[in-house]
Amino acid sequence: MKGEVKKCVLAYSGGLDTSVIVPWLKENYGCEVICMTADLGQEEELSGLEEKAIASGASKIYIEDLRGEFLTDYVFPTMMSGAVYERFYLLGTSFARPLIAKRMVEIAEIEGADAVAHGCTGKGNDQVRFELSVKALNPRLRVIAPWREWNIRSREDALEYAAAHNVPVTQSKRSIYSRDRNIWHISHEGGDLEDPWNEPSEEMFVLSVSPEAAPDEPEYVEIDFRSGVPVRLNGTSMGPVELVSALNRLGGKHGVGRVDMVENRLVGMKSHGVYETPAGTILYMAHKGLESLVLDAETMHYKDKVALQFAEMVYNGRWFTPLREALSAFVEVTQKNVTGTVRVKLYKGNCILVGRKSPFSLYREDYATFGADNVYDQSDAEGFINLYGLSMKVRALLNIEGAGRSGAEEPDYEQFPRD
Repeated sequence: MKGEVKKCVLAYSGGLDTSVIVPWLKENYGCEVICMTADLGQEEELSGLEEKAIASGASKIYIEDLRGEFLTDYVFPTMMSGAVYERFYLLGTSFARPLIAKRMVEIAEIEGADAVAHGCTGKGNDQVRFELSVKALNPRLRVIAPWREWNIRSREDALEYAAAHNVPVTQSKRSIYSRDRNIWHISHEGGDLEDPWNEPSEEMFVLSVSPEAAPDEPEYVEIDFRSGVPVRLNGTSMGPVELVSALNRLGGKHGVGRVDMVENRLVGMKSHGVYETPAGTILYMAHKGLESLVLDAETMHYKDKVALQFAEMVYNGRWFTPLREALSAFVEVTQKNVTGTVRVKLYKGNCILVGRKSPFSLYREDYATFGADNVYDQSDAEGFINLYGLSMKVRALLNIEGAGRSGAEEPDYEQFPRD
C-alpha cells in the first residue's frame, strides 16, 4: 500500500487509461473509488459509462453536463479578456481543467473523500492545472497521479493490466494522435506531428474542412453581443451551448479556425500541436471588432497588456488565484458598453470582419470624414504637434548645439568593415 486513503474521486473519461486507474487505485491504496465524468462537449459516447465504471471497480459515478458552466464562467470571460497564448492558442484545453477539478473537489466534499486522482501524464501541462486547482480549492485533499507512480508505460501494458483485473475495454481502432476535445476546440498532438516540418494530413482534422474543399461562395454571419457576451446569431437568440455549436458548424464548413503551432509547455519543453477552434476564431474576431468601436484608446491599449497576463495565467493553471480574479474584474468593467452587432465573412479558411455597429459607438463619422466638416479645426493640429514633439525637439537641439551635428547627418560608412 502506498498510503492511507479511504475514498478517492477520479476524473474518469472511460478510456483505457482511466479505466485501468480504477483497479490500480484500489490495489495500491486500498480505497473506495468514485468516478466523475464531465461532459464538456467532447462528443464521446457517454452512455454505458456507468456500467463500465462499476465493472472496473468503482462504487459509483457522477456524469454531469457542464457545457453551459464551461462557456459562461470560463470560456467567455477568457474570450472577453482577449487572451491568446503565444499568439495563436485560444486556450481550449487550459480552461477546461480548473472546471473539472472544481467539480471533483465538490464531489469529494459531498462524498467525504480524502483524495482525488487524475490520468494526466508527467510530461504535460494538465497535471499542473488539475493539481494547482485542487490546492487552491481544498489543499487537504490528497492528489494521486498514477502516471507518475506506476510501471505501466505503454498501451500494451495497460491492456495487459486491464485483462488481469477484468476491466472491460472496448476494442477500437486507436488514433495515432493524442486528442483533447470539448465544445470550444479539439487539439491534435503526437504521431507524425512530432516532427514540426510535417504538414498535418487532411484525415487528421475533425471539426473543419480544408480551405481548398470549402465552399466557393462566402457566407456572412452576424453576431450580437450584450456586455461582451454573444447572445444572438443571425438574429436568433441562442444560449451559449447552442450558439457555439452553431458557429462550430459554420466555421468548420468554411475551413475556419485551424492553427498549427509550436508552443512552450509550462513543464519546460516545446510541443508541436494542431488546434481546430472554428467558433472561437469567429467570436474572437467579432468581439475585437466590436471593442474597436466602443473602447477608448487608453482602455483598449491597456487591456491588450492584460490579455497577455491573462493568457499566461490560464495556460499555467492559475485560474483560482486573486490576480486572475482581479484581472477578470477589470475585464468585466471594460465590457459594460461592448454591446452591438458584428458582421463577418467566412471564406476559404478566413474569417473577415466586414461590419460593426453599436449604440455605444465612439466612432463619429462627422469627426473622421475627409470631406468638409464643422467640428474639427485642422489648424489646431499645429499646436498639438508642437507640444507632443517638444521632448524630441529639445533633444535634437542639444545634439546640434553640443555635438555640432543633427540627427539627419549621413553616417560615416568608412568606419564599417568591408568584405
